[in-house]
Amino acid sequence: MYKQLIINVTDHETRVALLEDGTIVELFIEWKDDSDIAGNVYKGRVQRVLPGIQAAFVDIGLSQAAFIYVDDIILDTEILSDKFENGIDSETEINIPAPEKNIEDRAYNIEDLIKEGQEILVQVSKAPIGTKGPRVTTHVSLPGRFLVFMPTSDHIGVSRRLEDESERNRLKELLTSIRKDKCGYIVRTAAEGVQKDKIANEIGFLKKIWNNIRHKYKLVSAPALVHQELTVSLRAVRDLFLHEADQLIIDSREGYESIRSFLDTFVPDLKNAIEFYEGKEPIFEAYNLEGDISRAIKRKVWLKSGGYIVIEHTEALVAIDVNTGRYVGKYNLEETIVKTNLEAVKEIAYQIRLRDIGGIIIIDFIDMEKKSNQEKVFNALKDALKKDRSKTHVLPMSDIGLIQMTRKRIKQSLTSQLCEPCFYCDGEGVLISRQSICYNIYREVMRDRSDITTRKITLIVNPEVAELLHGEESRIVDSLEKLTGKQVVVYPNSKYHLEEYEIIESTTQ
Repeated sequence: MYKQLIINVTDHETRVALLEDGTIVELFIEWKDDSDIAGNVYKGRVQRVLPGIQAAFVDIGLSQAAFIYVDDIILDTEILSDKFENGIDSETEINIPAPEKNIEDRAYNIEDLIKEGQEILVQVSKAPIGTKGPRVTTHVSLPGRFLVFMPTSDHIGVSRRLEDESERNRLKELLTSIRKDKCGYIVRTAAEGVQKDKIANEIGFLKKIWNNIRHKYKLVSAPALVHQELTVSLRAVRDLFLHEADQLIIDSREGYESIRSFLDTFVPDLKNAIEFYEGKEPIFEAYNLEGDISRAIKRKVWLKSGGYIVIEHTEALVAIDVNTGRYVGKYNLEETIVKTNLEAVKEIAYQIRLRDIGGIIIIDFIDMEKKSNQEKVFNALKDALKKDRSKTHVLPMSDIGLIQMTRKRIKQSLTSQLCEPCFYCDGEGVLISRQSICYNIYREVMRDRSDITTRKITLIVNPEVAELLHGEESRIVDSLEKLTGKQVVVYPNSKYHLEEYEIIESTTQ
């Protein structure tokens, strides 16, 4: 599979698309005024401790306070302070508490770990999503090309993607022999076959970053940023180009030089795989990406057979519904349904990855009678999700054709980032019908008729409601005049929302 990174840079926005055999599968967007803060390290101040939910809010200098859960706090903050002040070569061992399912079973409480007004070092583990502020942790991790360095842990691990057991053992033993401190490391997939000297050099590089963080932490007052994660372009180079992609094409000369300089430090041999795009046509148009991006924010996605899927975002979960649509099949109903479901599986896995949908996902497949067909669709979904770099967990299909799954959510979905709630329906997706509004007006006038002292009532409404009251529902106006003994005047106002109206007692004759 041939993979490319296409990077589009403008004064206000940077977009990075990962292509597999020419098809966009992942999209990353960074706006100059609203960059992704995941990975940033801050000196924060605890604003409020909430024992009831074993969490706290931390001021890190953003418009929204950050949220920290008890399991994201190093058990002994004095040990953290000692390790932070004295350097990463301290012999003090830090054990990260394992998450507990029940708060009542904990041997420690959040109010014992941090206090309001306390200054702490935190890293953003999840960027703000919607109305939720960022989630932070005191377990700092600094990613490099071959390793992820964890200065507040003592764990050594190897990426699950490295499946060769002998290579896993070699890397673990190599890292254990090099390590001269009690800090933690995770070996990344790019370390496969890498020799000791390169691993040692990266450890030194990551320690320098940590020392810079420690130094800046001492100098600044909370809240303050002490370490900024790489730009979206350089993150894509570090996390995708160095490990997965075969070619990188960018349309910015400045960005091109920046990436070449970055590669000089890490992998000089890859500089020849970078290309500066000089075409007259916008780069995303040249690679036919704009249409796929527009399609990725639509509610309905059509399948090639004529079926379609509908993707609905709710407060708690994302619901995906599969329908046969225009597809009528060739032989029998069960075969038609199975073919539609199997085609939908590929599109669903693709859309989940492209849209970066996270959290709980419920998929409503078309009901199948045969258990073997249900198993076939379930296994096809699991296979299709293997390409996804985000962690997923899929439960077997229920008797009514539902599959429940979860996908790790780190940042906003593509829809959340590129769209906003409809200003007219406020994200509800529906409006009260014009006829219902007419009846609401009738009931409100009748409810307050005894308090009306003037001889005329003016109804200020949206023009569409006014048209209905003058036409099909004119009997409402006639009925109000008869029952109240008042003149009723309907006044249209184009500035009024469809559901908005005002009932005014008019003093004029």
